[in-house]
Amino acid sequence: MSHPPNPASLPRQLYSMTWPMLFGVLSLMTFQLADSIFVGQLGRDPLAAQGFTVPIQQLVSGMYVGLGIATTAIISRTLGQNDEMRARRLGGLVITTGASLAATLCLAVWLLQDLILSLLGADPSLLPTIREYWAVWLVSAWAGAMAYFGYSVCRSNGDTKVPGYVMIATSLLNIALDPLYIFVFGWGLPGAAWATLTAFGIGVLVVYPTLMRRQWISFDLGNLSLIKSLRQLGGIMAPAMVSQLMPPLSAMLATALVAGFGSAAVAAWGLGTRLEFFSIVVVLALTMSMPPMIGRLRGAGDIEQIRQLIRIAVRFVVGWQLAIGIVWLLTSGLVSELFSSDDYVQEVLGDYLVRVPLSYSGLGVCMLMVSVCNALGLPMRALLVSTLRLFACYLPLLWVGSQLGDLSGLMTGALAGNLLAGVMAYSFYRAGMNKLRSELASAEA
Repeated sequence: MSHPPNPASLPRQLYSMTWPMLFGVLSLMTFQLADSIFVGQLGRDPLAAQGFTVPIQQLVSGMYVGLGIATTAIISRTLGQNDEMRARRLGGLVITTGASLAATLCLAVWLLQDLILSLLGADPSLLPTIREYWAVWLVSAWAGAMAYFGYSVCRSNGDTKVPGYVMIATSLLNIALDPLYIFVFGWGLPGAAWATLTAFGIGVLVVYPTLMRRQWISFDLGNLSLIKSLRQLGGIMAPAMVSQLMPPLSAMLATALVAGFGSAAVAAWGLGTRLEFFSIVVVLALTMSMPPMIGRLRGAGDIEQIRQLIRIAVRFVVGWQLAIGIVWLLTSGLVSELFSSDDYVQEVLGDYLVRVPLSYSGLGVCMLMVSVCNALGLPMRALLVSTLRLFACYLPLLWVGSQLGDLSGLMTGALAGNLLAGVMAYSFYRAGMNKLRSELASAEA
């Protein structure tokens, strides 16, 4: 087991933990984009059927990402306390619990599909296409959840390379299998789900033998206080799941606001938000690589090193995201022409790129603080930061901006909302850290 890092090695360890996650996340984004491109060639109905799958995908991924956050926080903290046997058993408990939860959720979606699709407003003529797709897609969603639980246990033990490499390999495999299954074998839309299932299945067959070989999971749960451990997992998982489901809800509300300015505005906003995903990919990687480091240091009671680590990360995120914002600003005209041939869409997208990306530093700090608070064992504070970011900073300022300055004002509101959210999140983290330090001091006294 690796020892907590000394202050001089913190930046180096942060870098070595983050870069595999960076390429892993990028590869996942690429395969999802490629999936949509291949399905788009089948026509409007298959693409619409895939579109109705997105909210359910967010629900399933919200569940397994929530459990993954709890896994990383609890196992890494247990390792920081030098209790390796309990950490192994917790790994086994996570796999068992996660498999059951994911299977139950996927089965419920299948049994309630008519009701769900009716609530989503799906055209009855699409139901046979969606049903044919979901029959395979729900199994692939379960396989994806199982792979993610394996990645989470790896990260908890300080290894981001195995998850990163497997994410890259499965994404490339998925992209390669898509045209083969969809067009060559003639499986159509279900072929996209079969490609994902094959890729995730192979990912599971690589990750789990690695976990067993390294003795990072044990299914000897008899000596584990099950009720206490499940309560501990649930205490972080439940708020983390709610946090995961908030951004899609916020995106729907923001799109509804933008829709008041016409379809061209929605098209430009959609392009802008897709570019945003790629702009914050480094922050997404950091939110995966930092929690295991923080968890171990928290378990060892080394609050000062946690503060130094977070200070390094925040300074980097602010500088990096500001640089990306300036790049988008300088290339706004060129990029908007590249992504659309419509003059008005180009104008709106150019306006978006001049304003909104300059606030990605605030957005990045906010995302980082949510991850940090979960890793510190402050899940309710993380949930509060997530809630306030969207419903007290971002959406209200979006609306105020639209009232004061139409579409340009709305984008200025997005800029102000993200920056305000970053300041708010950092102040909440500072308050939480001070509280944690006083609690540890009282315990030692």
